[in-house]
This record gives sequence, structure tokens and C-alpha cells, in this order.
Amino acid sequence: MHHTTTHLCGTAPANPQDKSRKMYANKKQYRWEVLVILWVAYLLNQADRQVFNTVLPAIRDSLSLSDTSIGLIATLFNLFYAIMVPIGGWAGDRFSKKWVCTISLLFWSLATTGTFLAGSFITLVLLRSLATGGGEAFFGPANYSLLGQYHTDTRALAMSIHQTAYYIGVILSGWFAGIIADAYGWRYSFLIFGSVGIIWGIIMIFRLKDKKAADSEEADHKLNFFEGFKVVFSTPTALMLTLGFSGLIFVLTGYLTWMPTFLHENFGQSLASAGFNSMFYTHLAAFFGILIAGSLSDKFGRKNHKTRMLLQAAGLILGAPFLVIMSSSKIIWLVYFGLLGFGFFRAFFDANTYTVLYDVTPERLHSSCSSVMIMIGFGVGSLAPVILGALKQSVGLDFAFMWLAIVWLVCGSMMIIVANHSYQKDYNNNHKFNSSLIL
Repeated sequence: MHHTTTHLCGTAPANPQDKSRKMYANKKQYRWEVLVILWVAYLLNQADRQVFNTVLPAIRDSLSLSDTSIGLIATLFNLFYAIMVPIGGWAGDRFSKKWVCTISLLFWSLATTGTFLAGSFITLVLLRSLATGGGEAFFGPANYSLLGQYHTDTRALAMSIHQTAYYIGVILSGWFAGIIADAYGWRYSFLIFGSVGIIWGIIMIFRLKDKKAADSEEADHKLNFFEGFKVVFSTPTALMLTLGFSGLIFVLTGYLTWMPTFLHENFGQSLASAGFNSMFYTHLAAFFGILIAGSLSDKFGRKNHKTRMLLQAAGLILGAPFLVIMSSSKIIWLVYFGLLGFGFFRAFFDANTYTVLYDVTPERLHSSCSSVMIMIGFGVGSLAPVILGALKQSVGLDFAFMWLAIVWLVCGSMMIIVANHSYQKDYNNNHKFNSSLIL
């Protein structure tokens, strides 16, 4: 007699295919959680920088510091950041990206919290320029690389959403830091923002995970510190991206430093109003611009890879006239119009920066290569406040901003040439290299 076998639990065994599909769905879902985790961390990263700029006058008056001393603190921050970021990139490729990002966030947040106790120029340099700048240098390369590993076919969109943390962080941190400083004093701005960073770092310890080597198709390789430099300087597309990124940061640093002064001196706005208006319109437009640019990049970039760099070039070239509009206009609404256009088109560069870099560089070197680009970009950008300050004294700030437009036009034109000549070739070479590692 034939007996039908039944299971004690009364259910059929799990289908291996269903289990596999469920695991795949969970992986796809988790990549968006990674985006959220890193988005908040990046917002805190940018907010931490803006806090200092917001309460700068209060710090200066409280500690009886000169404008030159305050400016030197910011300059040393950028320079030390640029010096340390290659080490951060090497660490991101050599060690766990999760722990490099998390420890970096905890380190700079502790330094920010400690600024509550700063009582002199020296302690501010140690806590802000060295500790905070050095700590943040380890975050960027590993942060972008980890996000890029989880997002392949949605990379430009994910990077674009991630970049909105910068825009929101700059606006909100400036606003909240000012409210806190007015109500309780500048020290509490650092204490509160630093404490929030520590809390989020603890959350990252439990929720953030590294992408497994098998999934990210990485090979076991002993990393040389200078490999990232070699790849960037020997790959025409990566080198041109680095030059374009330097032009972008140079203009943005000059704008961030001097636009509030421009509105204050030319239109008689209060420092608070000038600080808000100079940031709000630009970053509001950039928020929408980067979502549009990221979608366009993923849609057309899959078919024609050079489209990504062409979008960046278009952003610089189309954004340049708005620099002229906002610097030469005598009517305030035209200045705001210029700020809107400037912010909208700069987002076309932002949306594609790391997607372009990762297209043409080996995956195992993404952190190192991005750190080289960041180092050069911020090294060049740190010169902008001094150069524009000299131009302001000799020819006026409105004329100085026009020179920034020329920088973008030159960089954008060069990127069009390299995109058409080298992008696809560099993409194919990198694809073959990654495929050889898998085999």
C-alpha cells in the first residue's frame, strides 16, 4: 500500500527558489537603507562645517580674536582636510568601509562636542582645523565607495539623493545653529550638533554593513598607497574629472566665502539675512536640479556612458552666465534669479561626480581614487577666498565673481573634449580590468 508522507508541521518544505528570491529582495531593499544611513551621516558632516561659519562672529567676539585669526582657522581646516584625505581613501580601500565611516563620524562628532570647551585660538585650531578636519577626511571616500558598491544600476540616482544631504544640511544647520547660539550661546551649538553625531554613529555600528567581497566582485589584493594617484593621473577621463572638480570647488568656495558679504555691502542686508539668502536660493534649486540630473544620467548614461560627463560639462557652461547675472545685477530679485540658476546647474556636476569616477577606475580603488580627486579639488579650492579677496580690493567683488564664470566655462569646454575623445575608451578598459579580476 502506498502511503503519502506528511510533515509534522502540516506545511510543505520551503522552495529554494522562493528563498533565493526573498534574499535578493532583501538585498535590494537594504541598499536603500544604506542610502538613508549614509545620507544622515553626510548631512551631519556638512552641518558640522556650517555650524562654525554660522556662529563665527560670536566666537570672534567672545574670544577677542581678529578676523584674520578666524579666517586662518577655516583655511587650516581645508588644508589639513586636503592633506589627510588620501590617507582616508587608502583606509577606505584597505579596511572595512563601515568602520572607517563610523569611526570617522564618531571622531569628528566628539571633536565638535569638545569645541564647547574651547577657550582660545590654539584650542580652536586643534579641535576644528586638525581634529574635525582630519576626522572628516576619512569619511568622504569610504562613504561614496560603500554607497557605490550597493548601487550599480541606480548609482547616479542614489548619489544624487545622497548629495541632497549637503544642500539640506547647509541650510538647516545654519538656521538651527543660529537659533541655538542666540538662545543659549555659541558653545551649545557645537554641543548639540556633536551629540547628535555621536548618537547617529552608535546607530551606524548596529545598522550599517559592509558589502561582501563576493557581491562587490573585489579581488584579494594588497593595496599600495600610491595606486590611486597612479590610476587617476594615467586615466584621461579621471584626470579631467579631477580638474573639473577643482574648478567646481574653487568657484563654490569663493561663492560660499564672499556671497554673504556681497549681499551685505551691495544691498544693505543684515548679516543674518545675507547669510540666509546667499545659501537658501542656490541650495533650494540644487536640491531639485540634482534629482533631475541623476535621473537623466541613469536613463541615458547606460546607453551612452559619456553622457554623464557631458551633463557635467553642460552644468558648468550653463551655470556660468548665472554667476555673471548675480554679480552684476543691481536689482535684488535678479541676484536671486542668478543664485537659483547657479544652484540648479551646478547640481548637474554634483549628480555625476562619483558615478563618472567609478565608471573609469577599478572598484577596489574607488576610495583611493576619490580621495585623490578630493585632495586636489579642496587644495585648489582653498585658494579661492584669498584670490577673490585680493580681486575685491583691486577691482571689486562683482568683477571678481565674473572671473569665477570664466573658470567654469574653461573647465566645461575641456570636459566636452575629453568626454568625446576618451570616456568610452577608459570605460571599456576599466570594464575589462574588473572582468579579469572576477575570472
